Amino acid sequence: MRIAVTGASSLIGTALVELLRARGDDVVAFQRGRTRSPAVARVAGPNVETHLGDVSDAAAVDAALERCEVVVHLAAKVGVVGPREEYVRTNIDGTRNVIAAARRHGARGVVHVSSPSVAHDGTPIVGGAASPPLDDHGVAWYPATKAVAEKLALETSDQRCAVVAIRPHLVWGPGDTQLVGRIIERAESGRLALVAGGRALVDTTYVDNAASALLAAADAIRPGAVPAGRAYVVSNGEPRPIRELVAAICGAAGVPFEPYDVPLPVARRVGSLIDMIWPRLGRDDEPPLTRFLAEQLGTAHWFDQRAVRADLGWEPTVTIDEGIGALAAWYAARAVEPRSDPSLA
Repeated sequence: MRIAVTGASSLIGTALVELLRARGDDVVAFQRGRTRSPAVARVAGPNVETHLGDVSDAAAVDAALERCEVVVHLAAKVGVVGPREEYVRTNIDGTRNVIAAARRHGARGVVHVSSPSVAHDGTPIVGGAASPPLDDHGVAWYPATKAVAEKLALETSDQRCAVVAIRPHLVWGPGDTQLVGRIIERAESGRLALVAGGRALVDTTYVDNAASALLAAADAIRPGAVPAGRAYVVSNGEPRPIRELVAAICGAAGVPFEPYDVPLPVARRVGSLIDMIWPRLGRDDEPPLTRFLAEQLGTAHWFDQRAVRADLGWEPTVTIDEGIGALAAWYAARAVEPRSDPSLA
């Protein structure tokens, strides 16, 4: 199968490209620029064709997706920093370009990678399903634009080109600069905070499981298939308290776990205040907190996995404990300084 992956140099993208390459698919890796990431280096091979470009460039997307049977659309602007226009350009306009090119080139399906945050209203989610995206996310531009993107993607699903939306929940693993990287940086600097004591029960997804779920979706999506036009939340299916997960991540990296507690009502108020003042200060770095992050960290959100496993025939293969072990091994390997060979002196 010839399959395109946008955002191929991302954490999930590199894992997915490696899975596809390993089983012999012809892969089109679409990414914004070349990278020296070891994960990307692993996927280099004769059946991986790299295209450099931005998903907001319709011509570049169209050229990359020629002859592709399936497209996995991972490219997105993530995080909480930046003007709305940047999120719209990548997350909405980029999705529109990918869908249009896939249809123009006769692809049988598109796997649109979304986020559970598109349907999170700040209240606990306990064993929930993939609820419809919300219309209002305030100034949280990431979930706001991803919600619009998911809607427009699923609305195009038809007998010509089917679309399924996959929402991986809190993906982490070796090399992760988002969830894991931020936890470690704040722990090292003594700024690690846990909203509501980290008692909220949450689902997470180890990166290899996220990639295999996308692979299952790519295999399943076609006109008339059960997943066509539907959204699924993907996770390990092992909800744990945030405090337990963060402690395990800090332990794997060998950094101190000495968090301070921020009550949820306080976190919401502080986050709302930062939402207002951060852009006015002209800051382009990550704020310590936003209302969106406060609600993500302070409320339970775990999901019923029965539909995704039944409809896609997918099961996670790496447990959280196994993932923590892999993360610890990765950090241990990084801690070993390379030694020169005296014979080469």
